[in-house]
Amino acid sequence: MDLEQRRAWNETHKRLTEMILVPNEHPRAIELFLEHHALLYASKMVNGCIHTLEDDVWEGLEERTLREYPVQATDTKNSIAWHLWHIARVEDMTMNILVADSEQVLHSDHWLHKMDVRFTHSGNSMSDEDIAELSFHIDMDALLDYRIAVGKQTRLIISSLQPGGFKDKVQDRRIRRLFEEGAILQEASGIAEYWSKKTIAGLVLMPATRHNFLHLNKCVRIKDKLQKKMKKSNRQAQNPNSRSMGL
Repeated sequence: MDLEQRRAWNETHKRLTEMILVPNEHPRAIELFLEHHALLYASKMVNGCIHTLEDDVWEGLEERTLREYPVQATDTKNSIAWHLWHIARVEDMTMNILVADSEQVLHSDHWLHKMDVRFTHSGNSMSDEDIAELSFHIDMDALLDYRIAVGKQTRLIISSLQPGGFKDKVQDRRIRRLFEEGAILQEASGIAEYWSKKTIAGLVLMPATRHNFLHLNKCVRIKDKLQKKMKKSNRQAQNPNSRSMGL
């Protein structure tokens, strides 16, 4: 997605925000959500031919870049691997626990084992040591597959909502499930409190869409910066005189 496509995504998000709570716009809101959401996942999720924002992240992504931690960025030090895992976990728990009151995708098909990850929580308030462990050990292919599994389940959940369902508020019992299942660390209880004040529409507009968008943009910026730096270092290694020549 280039800059113009990102602007178009933001405009679409505004339209979705305006219509999502209007009862007679319910079918169109779901249709728009599905189009909008698909742009935040690898195009293979919906067998699409449109290049997506997540495609931008994975395209030409080197494993060293994926796992680099900490990174030097203005708004994060976390690795691309962490960001991709974090947005998948947040969407998984908010859509499947808070919206659908169902089983998380994480527990449905041995995803912890497949990804070689021991953490069940969202990554909020995660220690530096644990971020490093996840960044270095997570299985790259399994992470992509988990992302797609989460995205597909979200699409089923939102497509099944009945008119008026977007206005429903998050139930306290479901917030408690987050802690019972280790989906949120006690140190990060503020995020659960934040979600507890949301409607289903609010969860759709942030974790399931804009939250993904923001983190994927960070991933693209991190990738571009790191791989540009690596290419420069490789050129200098191949031509040790380049520095003195001002190249």
